[in-house]
Amino acid sequence: MADESLPKSERLCGLSAIGNLFEHGKGLSVGCFRVKFLRRDGCEEPARIVVSVPKRSFKRAVKRNLLKRRIRESYRRQKGLLPAGVDVLFIYTPAAVLPYEAVYADMTAALTAIADECHA
Repeated sequence: MADESLPKSERLCGLSAIGNLFEHGKGLSVGCFRVKFLRRDGCEEPARIVVSVPKRSFKRAVKRNLLKRRIRESYRRQKGLLPAGVDVLFIYTPAAVLPYEAVYADMTAALTAIADECHA
């Protein structure tokens, strides 16, 4: 079984890295996510992610944090679907709090779509 932790090295940090992702990354919409991703050429480091839940949709931090936990956990359990050397931004789009099972299913679809785009 693959390592299912989510260490700090697998989280995308820093304004320059996130800005580079926005400027040069490809975008797609899958399920409850808008996704931006960027393949780092020649990089064999693990994929790095950042999760965003808009304050415009969820005024209360409790709901935003709940959704971010659900998104990170569903990613953590399926991160083997993603190739190495990819930076990914997940933006949660619905205006309602979806149950974990729905977030998990949409994460599966998103990771599969990203992997297909990276190998194309």
